Amino acid sequence: MTAIVSDPKLRHRSAGRGVVYAALAGNVAVAGTKLVAAAVTGSAAMFSESVHSVVDCGNEALLLYGYRRAARRPDLVHPLGFGRELYFWSFIVALMLFALGAGVSIYQGVHHVMAPEPIQHAVVSYVVLALSFLFEGTSWIIAWRGFAKVRAEVHFWTAFRQSKDPPSFMVLFEDTAALIGILIAAAGIFAAQWLDQPVFDGIASILIGLVLAVVAILLAVESKSLLIGERATPALVEAICRLAQEQPGVVHANSALTAQLAPDQAMVALSIAFDPEMKTADIETCVAKIEHRVRETHPNVVALFVKPQTVLQFEAARSARFGEAGKGSGPPHGSDGKTSHS
Repeated sequence: MTAIVSDPKLRHRSAGRGVVYAALAGNVAVAGTKLVAAAVTGSAAMFSESVHSVVDCGNEALLLYGYRRAARRPDLVHPLGFGRELYFWSFIVALMLFALGAGVSIYQGVHHVMAPEPIQHAVVSYVVLALSFLFEGTSWIIAWRGFAKVRAEVHFWTAFRQSKDPPSFMVLFEDTAALIGILIAAAGIFAAQWLDQPVFDGIASILIGLVLAVVAILLAVESKSLLIGERATPALVEAICRLAQEQPGVVHANSALTAQLAPDQAMVALSIAFDPEMKTADIETCVAKIEHRVRETHPNVVALFVKPQTVLQFEAARSARFGEAGKGSGPPHGSDGKTSHS
């Protein structure tokens, strides 16, 4: 097996970083105004919204920290780099959103349902919620545009499941939850004031907590999948196999076993059937040319491994690794989007 590790300078900067910075700036402003309003009005729903915004600020700071840690150069202990640190911190963010955001909101809601207190200076709450909706809406639009560029024409849910950049969809989901929470808080405060039933304020807080819990679970599931190790996009496998197939001396580019190490970092183990008449030196030259073309067209491939393998050996290895799921899964070169043993 031949292994080539690409130059770290060729790694792309993740588009999600700018989205996180925009969200952090908005949430810092929102959190401060909500905390003041919660103290003035005594509203449970407003307090829940304050906690949500504070947690969001912490979450975005952790995501930026994850980006920084993931960008470190590989070392002898971590030869494939630290890219998955971003996935680790993304998972921590989901846990914080569930434990702090949802947990505190539900706790406050239950407390105010059991011991309702009238809301003071409700007008302050409405003004703060309106401003918060404006700030959060601006952040949401930025996050939506960023995610829309990534997903292109792919269905939203499919793009979410296939995304390799958690911050890009985390900010979008958090902002969506924030906008829904603001509407719930406004409705709860209005109902509590209009019907003279402060219990509705506590109910609104509980509903906000449930919204945050659902979002946190979705984010945790996807982050866990990336942290464990997902394949790179099928399009990358097809493109690399196509490049290898065009190289003289390659009889067949079978497929590739891939792993996503970070949003802009992927490892590829490529299985190739070479011309049996080729000598070792010729194969090494061929591999070097393939590696050069891959680095030029796909700088996100930070490690490329090439294994000489006949088609029959490849099929046997795929069957041994994936069992029945690896049999009859389409053309060997991976145009069906499945990765394989190499």
